[in-house]
Amino acid sequence: MRLNIYLGGAIAALAIGLAPSAYADITLRNAITGETLDMSFAKKGGNTEQFKQFMQTGKNPYNGNEAAVKKGESLYMTGCSGCHGHEAEGKLGPGLADDYWTYPRNATDQGLFELLFGGANGMMGPQYVNFNTDEMLHIMAFIRHIYKGDPKKADWLKP
Repeated sequence: MRLNIYLGGAIAALAIGLAPSAYADITLRNAITGETLDMSFAKKGGNTEQFKQFMQTGKNPYNGNEAAVKKGESLYMTGCSGCHGHEAEGKLGPGLADDYWTYPRNATDQGLFELLFGGANGMMGPQYVNFNTDEMLHIMAFIRHIYKGDPKKADWLKP
């Protein structure tokens, strides 16, 4: 049944000029309101193959990729460390390297992306103004790399 619905949708998408890959398997939601995130606000340059893969699976394809982690660290130091600390230990914003999540969905890659893109309560504004979607995945890979919490609480480590 799902295959028939997907194929029907893909045929309709082709008819109006969209590629079938435009269909995502995940729906990104605002961490506070639960409303669907408006991805039209995303900065240009982030619609990479890795981001498309993320939108299909909800898993960050950059996790464990050494080059991506290094790039993510650089982006994190530029845009995030002022509030979260140079080692993600927490300052104005919460620590990011332990297993306590202010927003429990941050234990998943999808949840962490939703928070980065759409912002949260307090001073954490939406980061789509600062980073494109691919850069956000790099930052997430760095945050996952420095994780010091209980691996059983790390949903992104589960298959």
